[in-house]
Amino acid sequence: MIELRTPREIDQMRPAGRFVADVLTTVRAATKVGTNLLELDEVAHKMIRDRGAESCYIDYHPSFGASPFGKVICTSVNDAVLHGLPHDYALRDGDLLSIDFAASVDGWVADSALSFVVGTPRAGALGEADAKLIQTTERALEAGIAAAQPGKKVGDISAAIADVAHAAGYSVNTDFGGHGVGRTMHGEPHIPNDGRRKRGFPLKPGLVIAIEPWFLESTDEIYTDPDGWTLRSADGSRGAHSEHTVAITPDGPVVLTAREPRD
Repeated sequence: MIELRTPREIDQMRPAGRFVADVLTTVRAATKVGTNLLELDEVAHKMIRDRGAESCYIDYHPSFGASPFGKVICTSVNDAVLHGLPHDYALRDGDLLSIDFAASVDGWVADSALSFVVGTPRAGALGEADAKLIQTTERALEAGIAAAQPGKKVGDISAAIADVAHAAGYSVNTDFGGHGVGRTMHGEPHIPNDGRRKRGFPLKPGLVIAIEPWFLESTDEIYTDPDGWTLRSADGSRGAHSEHTVAITPDGPVVLTAREPRD
């Protein structure tokens, strides 16, 4: 079922958006060379406890997951791009880390993700490739948000994302993408990262969605890690992921998970 939120309900979702943004900002600041992924999960977990929020991940067990997730953030490193299960791994200089986080505050959910290089970027063409990949997901997210206008359709968002990806030379996987957000983390409509303009569900005021482009450097094929959760590129190439929770309003899209600009 696709649900539309009243202006009052969208206002009630804003604290969840701010909290998710704050957690991602804090976790990123805590990320250094040598930081363990389990430490980052604990940073987020403590913020959840202190805020009185609820994790959307810890008991999450969809059909594609091997077991309940058991952690509160997704940490995908290098060739991992989605659903990265935090484990005993100390981050290395030049690792490409994607962090995805969703939480419920006062019964409303927000969901967001970002990617960045840990420590010093790799030298030469490898570092340039990482920067291009991350920047392309960010530009695709901006394009998807800009296309999320009342009167448009889901396909307009999908096509805007794909245009950025294809212009940068990336292929697009549509198995996982954006989704509705509200009282639960995942709802209708599904928002693939490629599609046809003027097709799909109409974008009406009150619709709240997560828009989340993710790309791999040289493939669109993925496989599931033996941990039963982490999705990795089929050819070992690196991946990046950007996401915001966005409300459609009569005046256009409003980003509920906007983060404060970094220095």
